[in-house]
Order: sequence, then structure tokens, then C-alpha cells
Amino acid sequence: VQLQASGGGLVQAGGSLRLSCAASGRPFSSYVMGWFRQAPGKEREFVAAISWSGGNTVYANSVKGRFTISRDNAKNTVDLQMNSLKPEDTAIYICAAGRRYRAYIMTPSEFDFWGQGTLVTVSS
Repeated sequence: VQLQASGGGLVQAGGSLRLSCAASGRPFSSYVMGWFRQAPGKEREFVAAISWSGGNTVYANSVKGRFTISRDNAKNTVDLQMNSLKPEDTAIYICAAGRRYRAYIMTPSEFDFWGQGTLVTVSS
């Protein structure tokens, strides 16, 4: 499956952005979808994941209550709505597809396909 993320940009602290990831290839609904982020000099960090049908979601503690992941299997897209953004949210956001879902923090090794990422910069 090929993944293409979009929607990044520059936003002031407290603002909002909505990221979108479009998938092509094998049936989208057969994949668990996730968002990760990577800041300069830091390791890739889990942000959120959503199960195949969208009925279950899991978030990193650092974004819980501020970010919402959703998917539209008819459109082959997964979105990440980011509210109350903080400077520490600045990173490249990357969407990923995998085969298994866990109801707690997921790791990069659990995902098989990756998009190219979109840059989110939050100014203070």
C-alpha cells in the first residue's frame, strides 16, 4: 500500500491543524492505520492508531484529549485532527499501515508501510 500525507504547516501555539493520509493499493480496510512523529534529533514517536473499522483508537499520553484520529474506508483516508497545539508538537508527522491493533502504545516495528511525512511547526 502507498501512503501520502498532507496538511502540515506552520501554526501558532493553541491553534489547530488537520492532517490527512491517502492510501492506495490493497484494500484500505484491511490495515490498522497509525500516525507517528519525529522531531529533529529524536526517535520516531507513536501518536495515535485506529483499528480496521475505526471502532477503536489509541493515543500517546502526550496528545490524548487534544488529537483525534479518524478514518474513512470509503475514501481510503485517515485523518489526524490536532487541537491546542504546543511547540513540543513540532515534528514531521508520518502515517503508517499495519496488520495488528493493540489497545495501548504501538511501536514502529508493528507497522509495515510508511508515508513520506508532512512537517508540522508550532510557534510559541
